Amino acid sequence: MTKRIGLAVVGLGMAAKPHALALKDLESIIDVRGVYARSSKARSDFCDKYGFPNAADVGALANDPTVDALLLITPPNARSELVSLFAKAGKHILTEKPLERTPKAAEDIVNLCAAANVTLGVVFQHRFRAASETLTNMVTNGSLGAIRVVRAEIPWWRDQSYYDEPGRGSYARDGGGVLISQAIHTLDLMLSMTGPVISVQALCATTPFHKMEAEDFAAGVLEFENGAVGSIFASTASYPGDAESITLDCDNGSAILKSGVLTVSWRDGRTEKFGEEASTGGGADPMAFPNDWHKSLIADFASSITGRRPPRITGSQALDVHHLIAAIETSSRDGVKTTIIKG
Repeated sequence: MTKRIGLAVVGLGMAAKPHALALKDLESIIDVRGVYARSSKARSDFCDKYGFPNAADVGALANDPTVDALLLITPPNARSELVSLFAKAGKHILTEKPLERTPKAAEDIVNLCAAANVTLGVVFQHRFRAASETLTNMVTNGSLGAIRVVRAEIPWWRDQSYYDEPGRGSYARDGGGVLISQAIHTLDLMLSMTGPVISVQALCATTPFHKMEAEDFAAGVLEFENGAVGSIFASTASYPGDAESITLDCDNGSAILKSGVLTVSWRDGRTEKFGEEASTGGGADPMAFPNDWHKSLIADFASSITGRRPPRITGSQALDVHHLIAAIETSSRDGVKTTIIKG
């Protein structure tokens, strides 16, 4: 029997529930060795609910020889210190998005894990949805032809109560607003299919719908390295909220990915649909989605450790979306077209 991966869980942020359900489904390959959060009550309630061991000391958890890896579910401002603690103890790292609040801090995490020779994976679970994988395969195998126009739309809604939580939507805790907290999933998925963006011209704003420090609206036009052009729209001010979508207009047809369903309109007149409709948290309930995608992502991460291979979503790959978000913000702030320069 293959040894189960010993996993430490640190942080009980909003995404803790789908992770917990996924870990329960994966008990045959993952052994949760302890859960730590600063709030002892939140930690006890969570562990009692899901039957996980309660860890009162994060340092002891990092140095536990039965722990192989860390699942990090903290806010972005708590990432660097914890990654350093566990990576230097030889533990592999799977962290919620974003890697950190700025591209430089995200790069530091990638470099730290590389220096410690530990695997770094990032939770971009939308890549593991069946329809997303189908579209990715169509792009990879060339059946759609060259990508010419790209559209990414995230018309979400959040009540003010969402931003009333201390630090939410701030640069100090989250690193920004709708771009880095919500749209990052769709933008990462887009980049995984289109390849890099080389320039952007954008506008970011905070609408009267919300009292918050960072943006709840962003729109921009993009130029891609492959020659395609495109646009993005991201908002948490679009009541009542709709599912995010990615549209690729290609030589052989157009593909629309929305609500877990891929619709392909081929130039020869055929229309094909793939996948099943599922909520993705675009409305007032941010957690209104299934845990299947988290389950597949965590299983892949565990397999990457036992198989001594990179996970499907590495820390280095995640840097692309960080650079894009930073370029959108820079373009809006400076009022100019911004070229994306990595590193």
